[in-house]
Amino acid sequence: MSVARVIEREVDDRDQPMAEPVSASPEGAEHKYLIAFAVVLAALMQVIDSSIVNVALPDMMGNLGASLDEIAWVSTGYILASVIIIPLTGWLGEFFGRKRYFVGSIIIFTVSSFLCGASHSLSALVFWRIIQGLGGGALMTVSQAVLFESFPRKEAGTAMALFGLGVMVGPTIGPTLGGWLTDNYGWPWIFYVNIPVGILAAAMITGYVHDPEHQKRPPSVDYIGIALLTVSVGSLQYLLEYGQREDWFESRLMIFLAVASGLTGIFLVWREMTTEHPVIDFRVLRHRQMWVGTVLGVVMGVGLFASVFTLPVFLQGNLRMTAQQTGIVLLPGALATAISMAVVGRLTNRFDPRILITTGALLFAGAMIKLSHITGESGATDFFWALIMRGVGLGMMFVPLTTVTLAELSVRELAQGTGLYNFFRQLGGSLGIAAIATLLSHYTAQFRAILAEHLAMGDPATLSRVDMLTRAMIGRGADAWTARQRALNLLDRELMGQASVIAYSRIYVLSAVLILALIPLLLLVRQTRGAAGAQHIME
Repeated sequence: MSVARVIEREVDDRDQPMAEPVSASPEGAEHKYLIAFAVVLAALMQVIDSSIVNVALPDMMGNLGASLDEIAWVSTGYILASVIIIPLTGWLGEFFGRKRYFVGSIIIFTVSSFLCGASHSLSALVFWRIIQGLGGGALMTVSQAVLFESFPRKEAGTAMALFGLGVMVGPTIGPTLGGWLTDNYGWPWIFYVNIPVGILAAAMITGYVHDPEHQKRPPSVDYIGIALLTVSVGSLQYLLEYGQREDWFESRLMIFLAVASGLTGIFLVWREMTTEHPVIDFRVLRHRQMWVGTVLGVVMGVGLFASVFTLPVFLQGNLRMTAQQTGIVLLPGALATAISMAVVGRLTNRFDPRILITTGALLFAGAMIKLSHITGESGATDFFWALIMRGVGLGMMFVPLTTVTLAELSVRELAQGTGLYNFFRQLGGSLGIAAIATLLSHYTAQFRAILAEHLAMGDPATLSRVDMLTRAMIGRGADAWTARQRALNLLDRELMGQASVIAYSRIYVLSAVLILALIPLLLLVRQTRGAAGAQHIME
């Protein structure tokens, strides 16, 4: 299909009758709350699994005899597979039948979870993690589409609040649960725990979820589009995962991956816009609410993942907390997110979503500013109110943003829309993590150099500190030369720790600025009170 034909068809679409609401019945699906429980269970399983593995990596290294670079593929393989699948979920649901594809993905995820736990070699574990990622990539996106269709438009905010509980609370539960399971039962149980959850979710979805009436199987498979997507997204995700370690574009491999991702990405968009039956329908981005919401989702993903990624690292790396202690510190914020989403889900039809998102952004930015005042001596109580503010802010941003982004889509576009929205939000998160990791390294080195200028060996305060540490080491049985070397190493470690704290503080300020950048973009969103007030668009 030529570009001219695509434009002609979109012009013709404007003369078509208005699309029906996403849910066929004014009251939604008959068992909408049971459906909500089932799909949120599936999404929660996927989200928890994305974070639960990280705390068990050291145990896996020892058990499987793997190096740090080798064991990293347990996480990287899963991420690569799931990110590639996310934008394909709309097309795969139409090709196999959405219910069949959804249940099949849960089964693949659950069976591969068992096989991950039963793996006795690194190669087997990485292989089954990739298969698990192929199944897990569909869980969040398809869950969102099913949930949105199961509730009437006037309750779209409630539907997205329920979905958000799994998406936002999962990353907090994951490390705590993973640490407890690993300490008490061993790392295989972080995978075995998925089995009963997966069985329950698959059984409930089989019983209560049905294929939409508008579903139509594509007459052909766009193999070229799938290949371009795999190369483009796979190269980009690998670049973001390992770029900082390889010093970015100082590495020929990173340069090659960047060029390959860019070129295949351009060809992918051109291919999908000109073929008659694309695997990714970029045309859904013609709706203003959709493309604006997607841009906002990318910005929010960068800011959100920046704080979610850095805080556990700071708590465990700088404050020496265990994974379980870290989870306990983060738990109040997760509960605040859950309560906030429940409340905001009821408010989306009463207030302009731009007001809710703006309020959430201000709360989130305020929380980041509070976190920027942390020190190397901070305790658990110092994070409480900042995390409460962050949790409430997240709930106020996530629910209305997701609702207004999808509000204008017709029933036939919803699956593709949720796939693209989640893909770009995930991509924003990956960009955020890569950028934050690089900036943390850069800022730490920069502030260490600045602080070191004030530690001249001729400085009386420095000499006094070194002498005190040296005497302490001698008191522990070290000879004079060894004691002095240990004192200097300890002083250098303190210097690096202080530089790291300042670097984290700078990162949190940047996260606040980035989230505040959401507010001007909200001017592009149409004035409407949630999905119920949104205008339907043409099919």
